[in-house]
Amino acid sequence: MRKLVILGTGFAMATKCFNTCFFLELEDGSLFLTDAGGGNGILRQLEVTNFDYNKCHHMFVTHGHTDHVLGVVWIIRKVADLMNKGKYEGRFHIYCHDVVKDMLEKMSEMTLKKKDFARVGTDIILQEVRDGESLDLPMFKLTAFDIMSTKAKQFGYALQFADGMKFTCLGDEPYNEHARQYAERADWLLAEAFCQYKDRDIFKPYEKNHSTVKEASELAEELAVKNLVLYHTEDKHIATRKADYTAEAREYYHGNIFVPDDLDVIEL
Repeated sequence: MRKLVILGTGFAMATKCFNTCFFLELEDGSLFLTDAGGGNGILRQLEVTNFDYNKCHHMFVTHGHTDHVLGVVWIIRKVADLMNKGKYEGRFHIYCHDVVKDMLEKMSEMTLKKKDFARVGTDIILQEVRDGESLDLPMFKLTAFDIMSTKAKQFGYALQFADGMKFTCLGDEPYNEHARQYAERADWLLAEAFCQYKDRDIFKPYEKNHSTVKEASELAEELAVKNLVLYHTEDKHIATRKADYTAEAREYYHGNIFVPDDLDVIEL
């Protein structure tokens, strides 16, 4: 059974939940990680979920904002340490666009111990992907795409499984038509929803180039996706977020709606 394990659901400055990141657990037990939050809190989140690093050989990093990329340095450090202790077999691949690749190389060189950094480029592979490029991985076919961000260069991806399931991550900014072929009729669509529409004047999502639950749900309806996961939200309504966001989403979208809390597990 495939599972989506949500490590964090919040935006960059969230203090009541972790930054948005997650991993997939596949039928064979292999793990696929996406982003890593803004610091070494990622290590705790993975520990709580009993994450087995030896089953994770592939990771995708969407962009270079602090709440997505800084935790990746800690992942690199952890995997390098396991390798140096003879506790990790094989290589670890991190897929990202050119800007993130450059950032991770520089940050790793500046912050890691020499023996850990020595693993980068040999056993820990920072692999650049380009817009529209597809990779045939052991678990699925991954196609990366540019979300056409107006802030920092950011990629999303679509995963195509052998049984036909289509899983699409749109990143953490509003949808751009460039992504239609990757998102339309997806079985699972992961989209940001910074706040409820009624709270737009409070949280000002449009100024931050984010969308509300309403827009994300209208998009999912237009694209005819089966399951919608909403995350990367404000953190002032954590106690009622799941119920409130779900209720608003149902006004505009008729598929299955998931508004996860940190550490929730969703069966795919």
